[in-house]
Amino acid sequence: MLRVAFVGLGAMGAPMAGHLHAAGLLTAVWNRTTERADAFAADHAGLDRPRDLAELAAGVDVVAICVSADDDLRAVVEALEPGLAAGAIVIDHSTVAPATARALHERLAARDVAFVDAPVTGGVEGAIQGRLAIMVGGDEPAVARLAPVFDACARVWHHLGPTGSGQSAKALNQLICAGIAESVCEALALVEKLDLPREAMLELLGGGAAGSWFLDKRGASMLADSFETGFAPALLLKDLRICRELLDACGFRSSILAPALDDYRKLVEAGEPGRDISALIRLKRRQFEDPGGS
Repeated sequence: MLRVAFVGLGAMGAPMAGHLHAAGLLTAVWNRTTERADAFAADHAGLDRPRDLAELAAGVDVVAICVSADDDLRAVVEALEPGLAAGAIVIDHSTVAPATARALHERLAARDVAFVDAPVTGGVEGAIQGRLAIMVGGDEPAVARLAPVFDACARVWHHLGPTGSGQSAKALNQLICAGIAESVCEALALVEKLDLPREAMLELLGGGAAGSWFLDKRGASMLADSFETGFAPALLLKDLRICRELLDACGFRSSILAPALDDYRKLVEAGEPGRDISALIRLKRRQFEDPGGS
């Protein structure tokens, strides 16, 4: 059985690591904030708490990483390298640029270590329930070995091609998510403006062709002006910038991307305290007072 370590015990990473523990795969954890790793280990028996990332890497076959951005991922991989043995596998569950994934693949291949990009989607709820979708890029032999790891956390996963393919797929996923967020936030802001009955409208919209995960999971909380749990606007903005680079390289002009980038930039620059991208509805509400959208 594979020995797996998990790095990054945030809102997504902690439940994913929990499912790996339940499957008997997890042997060690590490987090930049040591208190979070200590608390996780206290709740999950039998885990090692190595002093540093090199020691963590030396004791396992697989290191799974879930951090926020490209620079964070590069720093973690660099710190892992002294402990990575030939034949080990590093999985990246973060969302980063495809080029970053390819560069790390080449760097680790020189040590006979595999790098697999495997970003996830499904929200915090999907992570908690073990029902994520995982988009996988990497060499076939390494991906085949990781089937038990992905099965423990996912409702569905697919190997999409060479390294970087998973991150390319995740960029497209985020483009769809941004477009849905734009339309749902606008529509619910109009529900409020037109004084339509909120609960009835949520049921009607969700029960027909306008239904979506975002409307189902975030509709009621948006109308209650509650944004305490979910995916931070700053992270989606980072992901959409990755998507812009990918589409520019393809020579494709998206009608969705530019307004979404502009809206989330405004939201983040305004210091939006909401912890979920559905806080975009606050910007849409303000557009009734300022039709120019400033």
